[in-house]
Amino acid sequence: MPNTTVTLAAISGAHGVTGEVRLKLFADSIDSLKQYKSFNDGALTVKSLRPTKDGAIARFAEINDRNAAEKLRSTLLTVPREALPPLGEGEYYYSDLLGLPCVSTEGTDLGTCIAVENFGASDVLEIQLPPEDGKPGKKFMVPMTKEAVPEWGDHIVIDADFVI
Repeated sequence: MPNTTVTLAAISGAHGVTGEVRLKLFADSIDSLKQYKSFNDGALTVKSLRPTKDGAIARFAEINDRNAAEKLRSTLLTVPREALPPLGEGEYYYSDLLGLPCVSTEGTDLGTCIAVENFGASDVLEIQLPPEDGKPGKKFMVPMTKEAVPEWGDHIVIDADFVI
């Protein structure tokens, strides 16, 4: 696998004065986080975790006040890749797609997958075309559907009809 850790959430700021933090979730739900007792190679130990309408609130044993919580703003919460549950047919972790080379069904080099977004309907891959004339390549997005992306693994194949 390309990465040895997977990011499940990010600390978006302090919550209250006792050291709790707000979390932006990258996992399906708070249940995806609850199965882990610690993050970042044991640097942050979970004491409590509760859902909010915009994510979650967490308390870590190592954080006791608002100042310490504020210092963690933008900290990514990671777990080892091997600690994640196995994937089913057609499933993927975003981190497995990031950085993969992309080619069209016609064999054209399309560059690299630089982001995976989800705006509500389905996942969308952001692809950056190879550099041209010394300038960064243009970017385009493609839905992560079987029609648009018939195959992925060590590279991503994108149906030529979906390429800009």
